[in-house]
Amino acid sequence: MSVPTRKRRWLTICAVTASAALVALPAGAAPGPDGGRPFGARALARLAAGRAQSTGGITPKVTAQDSGGGNEAGEIAEGADQYAEARTSPGVVAPGAYGAAWSSLNNLPSTGGSWRNVTDLPYNSDDPRYRDFDSNSSGGSGNVTGRLAAMAADDGGYVYAGSAGGGVWRSRSGGGHWEPISDRLSSQSTGALALDGSGRLWLGTGEANTNADAYLGSGVYVLTDAHHGTFSARSRVGGDELESTTIHQLRFGGGKVWAATSEGVWSHSTKTLGGAWKLEFAPNPAYLPGGSLAKDPSAPYKNLANDIAIDPKDPSKVVLAVGWRSGDDYNGFYTRVRGAWTRITSGLGDLPSDADNVGNVTFARSADGSRYYAIDQSPKQLNTNPDSGLEGIYVAKSGSPFGPWTKIADYKQLAADGSALTSSGYMPGVQAWYNQFLTVDPANAQHVYAGLEEVYETRDGGGTWSTVGPYWNFGFPCWSIDPAKQTGDCNATTHSDQHGVAIGRYHGRSYVYVGNDGGAYRRPLDGSQDSSGHATDWASLNDGTIDTLQYYSVGIGKDLAHGGVSVTGGLQDNGQSVLRSNDTVMGSNFGGDGGDTLTDPANGCDIAEEYVYLAVQITQNCAVNDGSWVKDASKVTSYNVAPADNATSEARFIAPLAADMKNSSTWIAGGRHVWVQTHGYAIRSGSEWTSLYDLGAGRTATAVAASGGKVYAAWCGPCNNQGFARGISVGNEDGTGWHDVTLPVDANVPNRYLSGFAVDPKNADHVYLEVNGFSRHWTEGPGAGVGHVFESKDGGTTWTDISANLPDVPTDSAVVTANGGLAVATDLGVVYRAPGRTTWQRVGRLPAVAVLQLKLSPDGGTLYAATHGRGIYTIKVRDCG
Repeated sequence: MSVPTRKRRWLTICAVTASAALVALPAGAAPGPDGGRPFGARALARLAAGRAQSTGGITPKVTAQDSGGGNEAGEIAEGADQYAEARTSPGVVAPGAYGAAWSSLNNLPSTGGSWRNVTDLPYNSDDPRYRDFDSNSSGGSGNVTGRLAAMAADDGGYVYAGSAGGGVWRSRSGGGHWEPISDRLSSQSTGALALDGSGRLWLGTGEANTNADAYLGSGVYVLTDAHHGTFSARSRVGGDELESTTIHQLRFGGGKVWAATSEGVWSHSTKTLGGAWKLEFAPNPAYLPGGSLAKDPSAPYKNLANDIAIDPKDPSKVVLAVGWRSGDDYNGFYTRVRGAWTRITSGLGDLPSDADNVGNVTFARSADGSRYYAIDQSPKQLNTNPDSGLEGIYVAKSGSPFGPWTKIADYKQLAADGSALTSSGYMPGVQAWYNQFLTVDPANAQHVYAGLEEVYETRDGGGTWSTVGPYWNFGFPCWSIDPAKQTGDCNATTHSDQHGVAIGRYHGRSYVYVGNDGGAYRRPLDGSQDSSGHATDWASLNDGTIDTLQYYSVGIGKDLAHGGVSVTGGLQDNGQSVLRSNDTVMGSNFGGDGGDTLTDPANGCDIAEEYVYLAVQITQNCAVNDGSWVKDASKVTSYNVAPADNATSEARFIAPLAADMKNSSTWIAGGRHVWVQTHGYAIRSGSEWTSLYDLGAGRTATAVAASGGKVYAAWCGPCNNQGFARGISVGNEDGTGWHDVTLPVDANVPNRYLSGFAVDPKNADHVYLEVNGFSRHWTEGPGAGVGHVFESKDGGTTWTDISANLPDVPTDSAVVTANGGLAVATDLGVVYRAPGRTTWQRVGRLPAVAVLQLKLSPDGGTLYAATHGRGIYTIKVRDCG
C-alpha cells in the first residue's frame, strides 16, 4: 500500500501557493486504490510544495490555488488577519476595551440556571472509528485539547498550563487531573507563565503568537501560593500599564521581572508588587497609546518585543530581542550603552544583527550559566524562502547573551534528522514566527529541547539532533491506517505546533512538558528513542479534565443509533469533533481546522463540515470508516462539495454556511457569491451549487441566513481598516428579488464587521443583526458608530438599534428562541433579552471566553454555545429568563 500525504487544517498565517499537481481531486471524486496520495483535498494540499510570501506586508493573502487547503503556514496568517479585522475594523481599538466590557457584563443582572460543559471528556484525535478520507486519525497525537501557549512545572509534581483562550490550569500529579485557576480574571488568554525562585507563579496575559485568534490581555498577575491559590484581579502586578497588550515572555534578574510585550519591554520589582511598571524600551514610542501615531493602522506592529536575555554573571547586562515577524526597520537586538538602549550591530558571531534577519527570537540559558541558546526566525527567510522562515538555532558557549554565537542547526539539518517535514514548501521552521520554544536540562548544559512545528532534542550541545516529536507519523514506514492500532507500528508523537515548554519532577523523575496546538504532553527528560530518533515515550496529558478546545461552530442532531443527540463542532487545528450520546470519548471525523458546521436535526450523522475558504466536506454516517477505502475507493464515506468560490479563493477564511430554517435540505453558502444547493446531505459534487447573487469584486460574505426561501447575506470589502466597507444583500432562494440594502456610513447600522443574523422562525421578514468590533468610544475609524444588535421588521430594509444596556463588546452569533426571546453570543459570554423586554441579562456565569456560535437543540429546549477556548456548553432555554 502506498503511503498517503495527510492533510491538516487550521487558522493560518503566511501566504501560500499550492502546487497545481497537488490540488484536490475533482469534487465528489474518490481516490484511486493505489494513487499514492489517497487522501482528500485537504490531505493533498496540506504539505503542497510552494509558498509565495508577501514581502514584509502586514496582511499577506492566500492565492486562489490555496483555497482547497493550501499550505498551513499561509492559512494561519490569513486567518489571523481576518479574525482581527472583524474586531478592529474600521480603525484601531484603544486599550481597555475588553476590560471595560467585562466590567459591564459583570454588572448585568443574571438569569437563572447554570451552564454544563458537554465536551469535558477525552477527545481522541486518533479515534479508530473515524478513519475516513478526510480524517487525520492515526497520525499519532492521541488525546488532544485546545492550544496551550505556555507551560511551567516545579520539582513537586505541580504543572501549570496556560491556554490560548481558556485560562490557566493546574495539575498536582505531574500532568492530568487539571483544575482551572484563573477563571476570575477578565482575560483568559495566556502569553507567558514563569515560576520565580521562591515558587511564585507569574502569569502574563495576552497570547503573543501573532496568530489567527489571539486575544489581548489585562496585564501580569502573580500567585504566591501556586500550589493551592487561584488568580484574582487583586493579584495583578503594578497598574494598568500592560492592559490591552500581549506578553511574549517573562524573565527574572537583578530583583526585577522583565516583560517582553506588544508595546515594548517593561520591568517591575519582584519584591514590591505595587507601583507602576517601568517602560524600559520601545523602539517606536510615537505609536504607543497616547503617542502622536497611536491611531495609525500599523501601530500594533511597531513595538513588538519577543524576549529578554539577562547575563547570569552580571544581571545589569541585558539583551533585548525586538521585532515584527514580517520585518521592520526596528527589528534587532538592543542593549544599554551609557544608559541608552542601543542596537547591537556587530560582534554576535553567527547570530544575525541586521533587521532583515532578526524576527521572532527565543532565548534559553543553562542552569550553571555556562551556555546561552537562541532560536531566530528571519523576516527575510519568511518572505523569500518557500521552505522555511528559520534562520537557525545558536549557542553562546561563553554563557553570555552577547556571544559570540555559533549556529548549531538550520532547517535543512533538522529536516534530515528524522523530521516529518521534508517536502519542499513545508519544512522545519516554516512557521517559526508562530512556533517556538527552547529549554535546557538543568543538570546538563548540552541537553536542549527546541520546539518549532516539531520537537527536537540534542544531547551534545547541538552537534546532533533528533526529531523526538515529529509533526505526525504519516509518511514513515511504520505508519498504517489499521484501526486496531493508534498509528500503525509507530510510537505516539505529540500534536504539532509547539509553543510552551517546562522541565519538572514527579515522583523523583524528571520530565519535559510541552504545550502545543493539541494541548499538553510529557516524556521523561532523558527518554528513549527508536532507530529514527523519534521518542518512544510521549504521553498525552489531555485526559478530559482540561477543556481548552477552541470551537468555531456547533451542530446538534438526533442520534438515531443510540437515542439522545449527537454534538459536533469545528475547531482550531483540532478538526471536527463528534460526540455521540453514548460516548465516553469524543472522536475526530475530520482533520485540520474545522470551520462552520451544519447538522441535520433529524439525523446527527448527516454532517456538513467546512474547512477553510468554503472547502465543504459532507458525510451521512458521521464519517465512520475503518480505513478500507485506501485499497477500495468505493468505501469512502465523506465527500468534497465545495462551491466554486473555494477554487478562486473568493471566500473568507472561516466562511458562512447555513441551512434554511424551514428546509434542512436547502443550504446557503457565502463567498464572493451567495450560493444555494437543494440536495441537502445527499450532495456529492461542488457543481450542485448555484450562484444566487454576485456580491461584487473584492467583497466576501461574512454572514448568511435563510428561512422559508428568503435569504440574508452580510458582506465586507475591503475588510481591513484600509477603506473598510460593509453591507447587506437580500433576495430569494429561487434567484429573484436580489438587491443591496442601502446602508450609508452614518446609518443606524455602524460601519463595522457584520457577524451574524438571527431570523424569527415565525416571520422571515423579522430579523436580528449582530455587529462585531467595538463602538466609536474605543474604535477610531470612519463610521464606527455604536451598538451591537439591530432589529429589522421589514426584511432588512430598515434597522433599529436594540443594544440598550448590552455591554460594548464584539457580538458573534444569535438565535431566536421558541418563545420569542433572543440569545446573543459575545466575545465575553452570552446575553439574553426575554420576550417583551428591552434590556439584557447575562446568561449564567461563563469565564471571560469568546462564544462564537449559538445553536438550539432539535426540540428547541436547550441552548448550545461553542466557545473559543473552553469547549461546548449547554443551558436549558427555560433557565435563560
